[in-house]
Amino acid sequence: MIRANGVYLRYPDGTEALKDINLHIKPGEIVYITGPSGSGKTSLLKLLLGMEFATLGSLEVMGMPMVKGKTASINKLRRKIGPVFQEFKLIDGRTAFENVMMGMRFLGMPPRKMKDEAKNALIKVGLEEKMASKVENLSWGQQQRVAIARAIARKPALILADEPTGNLDQENAMNILKILHNVKDINTTVLITTHATHLLDGIEDANFLHVDNGSIRVEGKGW
Repeated sequence: MIRANGVYLRYPDGTEALKDINLHIKPGEIVYITGPSGSGKTSLLKLLLGMEFATLGSLEVMGMPMVKGKTASINKLRRKIGPVFQEFKLIDGRTAFENVMMGMRFLGMPPRKMKDEAKNALIKVGLEEKMASKVENLSWGQQQRVAIARAIARKPALILADEPTGNLDQENAMNILKILHNVKDINTTVLITTHATHLLDGIEDANFLHVDNGSIRVEGKGW
């Protein structure tokens, strides 16, 4: 699924965001990437999406080398990825259902199937009674669920969730993590970044990476 060998990422201003990253993540795994703000977690996700490219080293996602000059191939790969970023990028004035549908519009899926998948995704995240609600009228936690529904409705092979529990109380944060864990039922690889390590106590069916100052300091299953 994901292979990184000796990956470095250096931004134009000289900031070294990632240093000597080596990863092998298999299909169907759930991986938590922990570390303080600014440690390099989001930079790693940007590499996996092809929003940034490694300065040194090699990176493959689903067998695709993530290198500059392969724009068409990387755009095609992104159709198999469901991103959930801190900025939800939901469209005000549209319903939860419409926002999920709009996230599927470039997949080439028949309209009837798109509607079914959007509905099923919203049910899966517990928003069956909010499908017709305008997103600006939803709570922060509900908007986060819409963003997750938009990602999983695509039936992605890979979900990248960047700090999905940010700005949520503990109960809602745990609910979000449970939703993301349930995605493994469709054999999707899930990467979740978080600095809220207190939420991860007792989680056993996942792997953990700890990023500090751009380097992976801890790697393994469980704490």
